[in-house]
Amino acid sequence: MKRHFFFYLFIAALAVSCSSNKQEQAPATMKDAFKDDFLIGAAINVPLLMGEDPKADSIVALHFNSIVPENCMKSMEIHPEKDRYFWDEADAYVKYGQDHDMAIIGHCLVWHAQLSPWFPYDEEGNYVDKEEMKARMKDHIQTVVGRYKGKIKGWDVVNECIEDDGSWRHTPFYDILGEEFLPLAFEYAHEADPDAELYLNDYSMFKAPKREKYIEIINDLKNRGLRIDGMGLQSHIGYEADDPDFSEYQKTIDALSETGVKLMITELDISALPFVMQGANTDANFELTEELNPFPDGLSEEREKEWNKRAADVMAFYRKNADKIDRVTWWGTHDGMSWRNDWPINGRTDYPLPFDRDYNLKPFMKDIIETAEP
Repeated sequence: MKRHFFFYLFIAALAVSCSSNKQEQAPATMKDAFKDDFLIGAAINVPLLMGEDPKADSIVALHFNSIVPENCMKSMEIHPEKDRYFWDEADAYVKYGQDHDMAIIGHCLVWHAQLSPWFPYDEEGNYVDKEEMKARMKDHIQTVVGRYKGKIKGWDVVNECIEDDGSWRHTPFYDILGEEFLPLAFEYAHEADPDAELYLNDYSMFKAPKREKYIEIINDLKNRGLRIDGMGLQSHIGYEADDPDFSEYQKTIDALSETGVKLMITELDISALPFVMQGANTDANFELTEELNPFPDGLSEEREKEWNKRAADVMAFYRKNADKIDRVTWWGTHDGMSWRNDWPINGRTDYPLPFDRDYNLKPFMKDIIETAEP
């Protein structure tokens, strides 16, 4: 009997040991490395959702705990005609997030770019009047938000509405409704899902006039009694040390956090190429030259080391501000899918994301993961 007891005790100990070894062998991930800092998100595209990029799928499922749609929820995709919505891709996106227990972000409800061509015009090609524009905004926002009520953590309600000098951007929404389009958008979104978080989102937020204008807007929304939960700081970072000016970036983080809203790094990518322009103006396009596209077949060893150092410094900057930042979202996963390959120069080859074109994790992120506390 005693021999049987020790035999079973040995088997139990062996099982515990094997279980422990399995835990030790489980791959360390980005979301594990930043679990005490902020959510780690990725923009995902339709090929991933449709099963056409299984390697990217495996990367997202393993390393990220938040997602945002790259394009499939934008107006021209989800509402291509006045009386027709297209749900297939957006439904697949939301289901993907639910299946992987992720924080699901909706992007975006009001944006002048990738706006359905019919949206602001009447049958004669003229702008609709104020009441019609309000009706179209309300229908679009409440139909989209309402469909995913209770499933979406938060929505980018209004995207890129302020110029770098702090003035309002002239868009169909602003030209027809004036400044009131913005609080109306937040009002409509909140009515459709009272529990969803609501965000603003813009680029070049390290520029003082722009941040001051957004502080004014956030405070105005709060004074009106409207829900505003967060400000997205798009972070399309350049290779040069002053793109952006991180001292000004710090001022933006400090000043916006004082309004009481959450801050999200929403569209992070880090270019490895020479400077062309700041921001993310999707209409920009420059001539392709060898000087501006120096690495069409891969980074040099020196540039790769420099890029990884810059990426490590950027993540250290966000981690230093983790008490103010709720989420850091990369605008994509691997270099091959990045929009920066063709912006602002068609045909340019860039290397701005944490995974390379062969889906390998880059050295800077490997180091972060390996040095993270278990």
